[in-house]
Amino acid sequence: MSGKHINAKQYWRANLRLMAILLAIWALVSFGAGIVFAEALNQFRIGGFKLGFYFAQQGSIYVFVLLTFYYAWRMNRLERELDLHED
Repeated sequence: MSGKHINAKQYWRANLRLMAILLAIWALVSFGAGIVFAEALNQFRIGGFKLGFYFAQQGSIYVFVLLTFYYAWRMNRLERELDLHED
């Protein structure tokens, strides 16, 4: 196998692993914090709103945006590490 082919396999393995991890975080935050853990989170307040409501409405959006930026940053770094980046 050529070096590029090995790098491409490593890239896709790392990419799929990262996507699975970020998808799990996304599911936990959106489903978990907004629905499953809402009662426990509602004991705390942010800006006068119950924390469960806040996570369901605002907090999860912030987490999703941060996950998107992290994914872009991590994939750029991985492409440089495996010498697959575009100049």
